[in-house]
Amino acid sequence: MKKLLVDPYLKISSHINFLFGKEISSVLPKDVEIEYSRKTGRIKNFGLNGNLIGTFRTDGGIALTIYGAELFLKNENFIFNCITPIEDAIPFVSEGRSLFVKHVLTCGTNVKTGSDVAIIDAKQNILAVGRSLLPFSYYQDKIDEISARSLLRGVGVKIREGIKSRST
Repeated sequence: MKKLLVDPYLKISSHINFLFGKEISSVLPKDVEIEYSRKTGRIKNFGLNGNLIGTFRTDGGIALTIYGAELFLKNENFIFNCITPIEDAIPFVSEGRSLFVKHVLTCGTNVKTGSDVAIIDAKQNILAVGRSLLPFSYYQDKIDEISARSLLRGVGVKIREGIKSRST
């Protein structure tokens, strides 16, 4: 197994800052548990106190868990990676169903196509985590025109895990 040339904590924190914004990793404690791949020696995932925070994807992204999103939401800048649905869509999203474009109320400015996002309610409670299929600019153009909301079609966020779909 190859040794990493960089400190693992530094690699994780710089990766988080690159993907989610400056200083988001400041809420990440130093005693993060890291799991390595047996074949390559690379970091597979990382957690805290037995709870998984995120997994490194092959495309360079990080697949967040609900626990990880709750941890990062302690930093006020993580809100730019979040999407808020309308009130009617909250039960479906929290069950793990996809969030449709016409049900998006607000969208953070750091949301890009293919980026991991947290779905939150108006009180900033995590409802689900998933992968955005559309960028912020698409939502911004459409949200300003409420009458055009009925013209929006399709899935906006593919939900990976909802709070009600977890088995605890």
